[in-house]
Amino acid sequence: MLLAKFAIITGASTGIGFELAHLAAQDDYDLLVVANESLIDAAATDFRRHGVNVQSLEADLSTLEGVDRLLDAAGGRQIDLLCANAGKGLGHGFLEQEVAEWRRVIDTNITGTLYLLQKVLKPMVARDDGKVLITGSIAGFIPGSFQAVYNGSKAFIDSFADAIRNEIKEAKGVTVTTLMPGPTETEFFDRAQMLDTSVGSQKKDDALRVAKDGWDALLAGKAHIVSGWKNKLQAAAAHVTPAAVLAEQHRAMAEPGSGEKQ
Repeated sequence: MLLAKFAIITGASTGIGFELAHLAAQDDYDLLVVANESLIDAAATDFRRHGVNVQSLEADLSTLEGVDRLLDAAGGRQIDLLCANAGKGLGHGFLEQEVAEWRRVIDTNITGTLYLLQKVLKPMVARDDGKVLITGSIAGFIPGSFQAVYNGSKAFIDSFADAIRNEIKEAKGVTVTTLMPGPTETEFFDRAQMLDTSVGSQKKDDALRVAKDGWDALLAGKAHIVSGWKNKLQAAAAHVTPAAVLAEQHRAMAEPGSGEKQ
């Protein structure tokens, strides 16, 4: 008896990760879903209505130990698909942030993500088969005034994905797709303490639509996808706009209290 396809989806308790898990389950993937909060268990119950096997895990993926717990939970099963979606935001000025706060952003968005990718991609490349979706952001194209560490972490991830894709290009059966959303209707801005900002209080993209864009690009084997036509325009403009101008534009969106000025 053949086993069903198997997917790991991180940051799956809410938002884009939650919707990606639904899409994977609808495509008959068994799931191992993980988040750093107990909400992941309720989310897993929701995913099971698609008739697939779902295992949930509460783990802190900002630590190597948390990533190891996730991999151990897979029980040696072949990972056919990884959605590396876990991420953390942080608003306010850098000089006001506690070291532990900005380190957690870096450790979640970069260190834990890279460790997981290295562990999962090695066997994928060895057997020349597998799919990876990495959630980056158009924030990686923009100097993030009052969101500097987060934007910097996404610039790293966007660049890293392009580099690793080239490194493994001989493994034709392995695809690495970067999903680059703009502001999306998730818990992100609340958790990043940015609800009083212009970007935090404005209408944002629907998480399901963003996830569907990413899922379709993943299945098509595309290198990357910017979700939403407004975000596509913003990403294109970022490549030709001076950094100082971009930083000032971002300040208008992310400075604390900017939502009250609208």
